[in-house]
Amino acid sequence: MKKRPTAASPDAHRRQKSSATAPAAIRRLPLGSLRVFVAVADHLSFTRAAAALGVTTSAVSMQIQSLEEYLRVALFRRDGRQVALTAEGAGLLPKIRQGLGELERALDGARADRGAGPLRITTLSSFLSQWVMPRLPEFSRLHPRVDLQIDTSPEVIDFVRSGVHAGLRFGAGAWPQLHIEKLFDEWLIPVCKPTLLKKHGPVNDAKDLERYRLMHSTSEPWSAWLFETGETERWPAGGIAFDDSLAIIRATEAGQGLALARWSLIAGEVREGRLALASERALKFSRSYYFVCPQAALRLDKVDAFRKWVVGEARNFPAPTFAARAA
Repeated sequence: MKKRPTAASPDAHRRQKSSATAPAAIRRLPLGSLRVFVAVADHLSFTRAAAALGVTTSAVSMQIQSLEEYLRVALFRRDGRQVALTAEGAGLLPKIRQGLGELERALDGARADRGAGPLRITTLSSFLSQWVMPRLPEFSRLHPRVDLQIDTSPEVIDFVRSGVHAGLRFGAGAWPQLHIEKLFDEWLIPVCKPTLLKKHGPVNDAKDLERYRLMHSTSEPWSAWLFETGETERWPAGGIAFDDSLAIIRATEAGQGLALARWSLIAGEVREGRLALASERALKFSRSYYFVCPQAALRLDKVDAFRKWVVGEARNFPAPTFAARAA
């Protein structure tokens, strides 16, 4: 006797139907083409985008063509070697950039190997040399198993793309999507070699500055300190111009002139007597130092250890002891 087929339940029928139609319902996003689109938009050149991505120019062209066919819209206008975004491409770019960034951050947060290997930190070379390095032996003593690697690129690093875990940044403290902790304020202070100070005396205004050969820096301008007194008419001439804070400090130690320096970079030299404060008036700088890292990085023991250490060191770092005015 033949068995009658049993009727499938409504739920089983729905599951079967869903399983059968699932592949058709999934949209295969062209993620590779989207990355190429962003690269071409950044460089406005197929050739330069190809070089940045490490592929051929024809491969870039094919990816863009494929993406335009997928979207059924032109993303670039091409006039010989000149490339420009269309209105549709310009409107799409920030959304694609944001979407890829969110995807990278999500994947980066899920990577198990972020907790292994060296701890990678980024900061300015001047801050590393003058403030961080003298304190690093204590961190190594407390955490001997942490292999620390420090990047000194002056550019603001993308933590996701670079693999850097955290940074010590100098700025206004406005970096979106990052954990931010203020370390300390910065001050601009006139300094010189002690023998030079004994020869020319302290400075408080533009007239006093005329006795010195001034050391100029693009990042620590004398105008900020001078204009804070309201003296906008007089400007002392002469001196040497640098765009490197460390070069300014070394030249000042050699007795070449009077410099307006960041307190964090010369506090050690002042304490050891290699430099002397030439004024009792300090100017609070518009930027400060911060510890920053992606939110996900805080879960890593090595990042948390470094954060606690640097915050503690910053808390013990003294501000200028004399009266100082805020800019």
